[in-house]
Amino acid sequence: MRSMLDPTHLAAALVYSALGVAVFAVGFAVTDKLTPYDLWKELVEKQNRALGTVVAGIAVALGLIIAAAISG
Repeated sequence: MRSMLDPTHLAAALVYSALGVAVFAVGFAVTDKLTPYDLWKELVEKQNRALGTVVAGIAVALGLIIAAAISG
């Protein structure tokens, strides 16, 4: 059995992590474009907690989808 600290495992983990973060960022940008208002202004300036809960749910769902797609 190979070690988890094998350079090929570390390289693969870094590549898949970067790919996952990139896909997550694109997914979040698409979510921001699909909403009819400025998400940042609503979340930070207006303290819209309901919208924060929705955005958190979308973030968790995107993360689960990306994790499942990367792990196979």
